[in-house]
Amino acid sequence: MKTIFLCAVATTALFAAPALAADKPEIAPWGFDAAGMDRSIAPGDDFLGYGGGAYLRQLEIPADRSNYGMFTRLRDLSQERTREIIQAAASGHAGKGSAGQKVGDYYASYLDEAAIEAKGLNPIKADLDAVAALGSKSAFAAALGDALRSYGPSPFLYYINQDEKAPDHYIPVFYQGGIGLPDRDYYLVDNPTYVDAREKYKAHIARMFSLAGVPAAEASKKAAAIYELEHKFAEVHWTVVDSRDSDKAYNKWTKSDFAAKAPGLDWSTFFAAAGLGNQNEFIVSQPSSFTGMAKVIAGADIATLRDWLTFKTLKDAAPLLPKAFVDENFAFEGTTLSGTPQIQPRWKRGVDSVNSALGEAVGELYVAKHFTPEAKAQADELVRNLIAAMDVRIANLAWMTPETKTKARAKLASFKPKIGYPVKWIDYSALEIVPGDAFGNAKRAAAFEYDRNLAKLGKPIDRDEWLMTPQTVNAYANPTMNEVVFPAAILQPPFFDPNADPAINYGGIGAVIGHEITHHFDDQGRKYDPTGKLADWWTPEDVKRFKVYTDQVVAQYGAYEPLPGARVNGELTLGENIADIAGLTVAYDAYRKSLGGKPAPVLDGFTGDQRFFLGYSQIWRQKYRDAQLQQQLATDPHTPGNWRPTAVRNLDAWYPAFDVKPGQKLYLPEDRRIHIW
Repeated sequence: MKTIFLCAVATTALFAAPALAADKPEIAPWGFDAAGMDRSIAPGDDFLGYGGGAYLRQLEIPADRSNYGMFTRLRDLSQERTREIIQAAASGHAGKGSAGQKVGDYYASYLDEAAIEAKGLNPIKADLDAVAALGSKSAFAAALGDALRSYGPSPFLYYINQDEKAPDHYIPVFYQGGIGLPDRDYYLVDNPTYVDAREKYKAHIARMFSLAGVPAAEASKKAAAIYELEHKFAEVHWTVVDSRDSDKAYNKWTKSDFAAKAPGLDWSTFFAAAGLGNQNEFIVSQPSSFTGMAKVIAGADIATLRDWLTFKTLKDAAPLLPKAFVDENFAFEGTTLSGTPQIQPRWKRGVDSVNSALGEAVGELYVAKHFTPEAKAQADELVRNLIAAMDVRIANLAWMTPETKTKARAKLASFKPKIGYPVKWIDYSALEIVPGDAFGNAKRAAAFEYDRNLAKLGKPIDRDEWLMTPQTVNAYANPTMNEVVFPAAILQPPFFDPNADPAINYGGIGAVIGHEITHHFDDQGRKYDPTGKLADWWTPEDVKRFKVYTDQVVAQYGAYEPLPGARVNGELTLGENIADIAGLTVAYDAYRKSLGGKPAPVLDGFTGDQRFFLGYSQIWRQKYRDAQLQQQLATDPHTPGNWRPTAVRNLDAWYPAFDVKPGQKLYLPEDRRIHIW
């Protein structure tokens, strides 16, 4: 999906409290954790350390976390609040047949481990039997299509999105899948981390079969064959860098094109089983990958394909199966791949599952209790101020031609900010939730969401839809909608506090808002015109000048080395890094304008500019386990959070604010500071 998010959210995105001293910082009256600073560190050498070194020294990553920082700390709060809402629903306060009652029954069923244990593999027996009965490649194609209804396994995945070159229409967008390790590089690159993960993945596959009753020797044989199949898939997969290129990823195929361009799979049967039998046009994001994977399937024996689908069925169901499956799945996904020593408590996993299945039903209750009209009004004003500041910057650009500048300002003027929560909520009345049926509830919820999205085809674009729930601590930009979206849960300290000094709010949530606004003008977002259409609307001269700047961003961030021998991928993270630099720049302009020409007060010895930049540094205090950091560097378009404050070195105002001098580690000569927007 071409939606661009502020921060990556891991699949285990539920977080416990850190050590007490770090969790309850001493907040200055102006809204900043002054006690968390380390003033012995020179800001020009390590700005994150200066603004948060004391906090970070005390911070221990909780045992059930792969990383911990301000986003995750705020998610803790959202999690606790969501739990209270769900428990109230589960206690019988919600009316019979209401969304609240469904939320309560879903959660209670998830928590009933004794019932889940007693059922064993019975909930997925029909699914496993159906896979075991597959006797042909055509039957396998049907199984892949049918699995999509529960967001199950397939090398060929899709979602319903706007057609990027005709954004008034919905279209299925296909993308590559089929592998169980985080990225193709885990199969193909021989560094120690990846080699270790491969061997442990094979052992994990074998153990999953053993838990399902397959003898050990046979389980190991199946695991080896499944790994080899996925290795072949990985060989034809696109890289993460190529996959994020909007132009390369837009490839319109008709239904007949699949058989001609990707022979080896019974596509007609696949489409019929997926509910796409009447659809004629599709977008294929990685066409050569589809060609290659279809060829791999054509050359594979049916027994291996059955075993692959059996393993994937077990793995997808594992969180709702008996404890042995839960523990085995976490041992690989959580510990091996992310370095997390301990699984989350059941209640946290239950909250996460409810949010996935009935997210807006919970969100409506969350907003009513935890998001005031006053907070929304202040957030609305901040967004307006940031958009106005971005408009001034575009108007004053020296490198952009007047023709493109006019269109860029028109694009900005057409923005639709969404703040807090949707204006209409998903209707869950057709979703059946059965008390005591944890697996069935999750499967029906997935099918409900699948059908809800499938029903969009042929209908007008729903411009009120949200792609995140209000209780999500994140934000996003959607270029085909020309929108920026800020859920209620991120509009809280340390990002936003209505009682904080404006400099802190502009450095915190202001930079977040600026980040999302400027995503529409990053290396991919800038390709979408004022109507949200993927089109060439810049002059060739502008594109050429812009490329000079983006090459500088790639080089600057590509020099950072968060782990020994593992650098930031400057091309993969380009869009996020542009948004960090430009978003912070726009937020600073908006802050200065908010002063109305008056000097900012000095508070506790800090100037307004200092407080602005400190507010920014505060939101990026974060620690990672090495395995999680390695995975993020390989797969995530975001620079690791604890490196994102380096964006300040590109802002001229940061240098006098902290007396940053040549020779200090973050110092950049003026001609090397990047000023794109």
